[in-house]
Amino acid sequence: MVRRLHDKHHLTCLAFAHDDDDLDGARELVRMGLRIVVVPYRPYLGIAKSLYALLARRPLTTAFFGSSRFASELRSRMHATDLAIAFSSSMGAYLLPWPAVPRILHFCELDSDKWRQYAERTRPPMRWIYAREARVLEELERRLAFAMSANLVCTDVEQKLFARRIPGAACTVMRNGVDLDYFSPVGLTPERGLVVFTGVMNYYPNVEGCAWFVREVLPRLRATHPDARLTIVGANPSRAVRSLSAHPHVDVTGRVPDTRVHQRRAAVIIAPLRIGRGIQNKVLEGLAMGVPVVGTSLATQGVGGTPGRDYLVADDPPAMAAAIGRLLSDERERLAQGARGRAFVEQHYDWDRSLDRLDDLIENIVGPRAAGVTDVRAPAD
Repeated sequence: MVRRLHDKHHLTCLAFAHDDDDLDGARELVRMGLRIVVVPYRPYLGIAKSLYALLARRPLTTAFFGSSRFASELRSRMHATDLAIAFSSSMGAYLLPWPAVPRILHFCELDSDKWRQYAERTRPPMRWIYAREARVLEELERRLAFAMSANLVCTDVEQKLFARRIPGAACTVMRNGVDLDYFSPVGLTPERGLVVFTGVMNYYPNVEGCAWFVREVLPRLRATHPDARLTIVGANPSRAVRSLSAHPHVDVTGRVPDTRVHQRRAAVIIAPLRIGRGIQNKVLEGLAMGVPVVGTSLATQGVGGTPGRDYLVADDPPAMAAAIGRLLSDERERLAQGARGRAFVEQHYDWDRSLDRLDDLIENIVGPRAAGVTDVRAPAD
């Protein structure tokens, strides 16, 4: 998105940097010729602000990402801005004081619904905190949706949920894409029995899904395929994820320079998520690599296509173990499944085609000769 906006408009990107890796990412954008303003993020201040927000009817999410410096950097630029684009509701909150400026909010998914799912899967007192956040954040999402010039989500599923939760507010679907040249089947060297999961590993749905897979699915899979093993690839593994490496057939890598190294070695890529909405980039990337993907209904619900043809879906441990096991047992079917997945994303998830929707939206809002676009973005989950 940033590259597309940079190619077509005068873009300034304003973003938080959580760590040195984020700073490296900002330097890469500078090397690409983008103007980027980076605000260091201090999580301990975010936690303190969130605790204070509990005493008021304010979302913990916006308190956690509240920053006077970020607001100041934005304020110094908004008077010369033709359009502001915010990525996620927590960033969209920064745009509320600027009603005179055309604004687009890319929700991706309704974060309030994710908190609602957290509440359903946890015990008190966290259940109460998550349920409160779902209620309060939905109130903010409703306010944001009606304030913006346009709202974006990633999938038809999200659009239907948006219409139920925020009736009357306009919402457009702009599918995610996948870099088909970067994530490609070139160089695949699958290892017998290797199952791979990729994702940010302090993100609760990823943590919960991997723990469930190791606890419930992997033993069943190994009963029929003794060489089966799992590699969990992704930054910032939580303590719960690191503890999974104590299992003799589980490897936790932490952050890696290039996830494709592990994806190319995978016989099967999994997405065992039981919490979430929107679309899972890990699924799109696996399909683009030409590696068979097995995921839950929740992990694949926004992808489209045909389950059983483009990817495999299984929601309970016996079914997921059986689906992976069939692919590990039948090399011909494993290769055919990978090829079908690649063909599917080539047809439906080319980034250029997806971002045509954004171009049309911007032209409708500010006209074809708009000179400036400001994109206010937070790092993705």
